[in-house]
Amino acid sequence: MECQKEQNLTVCNCTYEPCDKKGVCCRCIAYHIRAGELPACLFPPEVEKTYDRSISRFLSLHR
Repeated sequence: MECQKEQNLTVCNCTYEPCDKKGVCCRCIAYHIRAGELPACLFPPEVEKTYDRSISRFLSLHR
């Protein structure tokens, strides 16, 4: 499947500016899963800005 990076960037809410994975969802997801985290797009903006992308933080938002 061909990556739709430019289209993905229009909905990417990641605020980490030096990120080289922005818009390349498969790389972003793989990176965060390896780190025991979830990608920014699964968090509301006020939580995403804290960079706490832990699975436990995600679960606390959805209980």
